[in-house]
Amino acid sequence: MTFSDKLQIIRKSKGITQEELAEKLNVSRQAVTKWESGMVYPDIMNLIQLSELFHITVDYLVKDNQCSKSMEITYNNDMDELIDFKLEAIKNTYAGYAEPCGASRPGSNDYTYTKGDYQYYDTWLGGEKFSGEEAIWKNGKAIYSMNYFGRNLDERFSGDFLKEVLRSAPKELPYRGPEFYQSGEYTYKTKVIGDKDWFQGYEEIFCQNIKVYECFYHGGVLI
Repeated sequence: MTFSDKLQIIRKSKGITQEELAEKLNVSRQAVTKWESGMVYPDIMNLIQLSELFHITVDYLVKDNQCSKSMEITYNNDMDELIDFKLEAIKNTYAGYAEPCGASRPGSNDYTYTKGDYQYYDTWLGGEKFSGEEAIWKNGKAIYSMNYFGRNLDERFSGDFLKEVLRSAPKELPYRGPEFYQSGEYTYKTKVIGDKDWFQGYEEIFCQNIKVYECFYHGGVLI
């Protein structure tokens, strides 16, 4: 992942606007915009300030590492099985229009899927603003978890399109949806920092270039 992508995700995950970041660094908003668009690169002093502000290393900021590349390693059989099961579970629960199971908490929406030694569970609260967690167990032991928090920003948001996106997640990027997906007037984009062991990401949906949905997510394996 490039520096510009990392900066956008980290800034948004902290709830900081471009204007607020510019003020903290004593630079113009236009400078931050150019950094995040990849037009220019900050000097070493600004990199150090970003490192201190977000509590990350300069090396991490400047090192260009594509998340998809990190997923191209040779998995052991357990990891292959875990990813295959997760993608199958997604297609057989919420994203696949399955009926929810009984609520585990007041007002919660719960989905579960079991195959062999694996069990998948997804539970979330809310509506236009929502918060949830999906988790996977193998032989009764929790081995994977991801939390997510999002909101619908416009009445043109399409739950059907989001489900289509989730069903299209590739094995090399099994967190939410593909990096880019388009169907009709809707477009989906996501950026991820990290890999299967420890990751965080941000996804957006646009309808005719108007952002109608956003969601932050983070998680990883527990073994």
